[in-house]
Amino acid sequence: MKGSCSKPVLFTCAIILLLIVAQENRVVSGQSCDPMQLIPCEEAIHKGSKPSDTCCARLNQQQHCVCQYMKNPSFKSFLDSPNAKRIATDCRCPKPKC
Repeated sequence: MKGSCSKPVLFTCAIILLLIVAQENRVVSGQSCDPMQLIPCEEAIHKGSKPSDTCCARLNQQQHCVCQYMKNPSFKSFLDSPNAKRIATDCRCPKPKC
């Protein structure tokens, strides 16, 4: 009888876990990752100038994508640059843990 009681509990936990994961995926999928949204930051990255308000807003909107961008060699060099780190600091956008 002890074994029959644990199966429904495990099944219920599995369903709850699946629902949580599905909800998280729905939230993330609603926020698309588009590196072109960071174009307002281009001058600040290349020249080291102060980032615009638009740059900061877009950077914060795209923050959930930074780890994905870091996997792309085309973007990684820009994201690892001292200017990009300064922009993240100026925009109060913490570096995600990838």
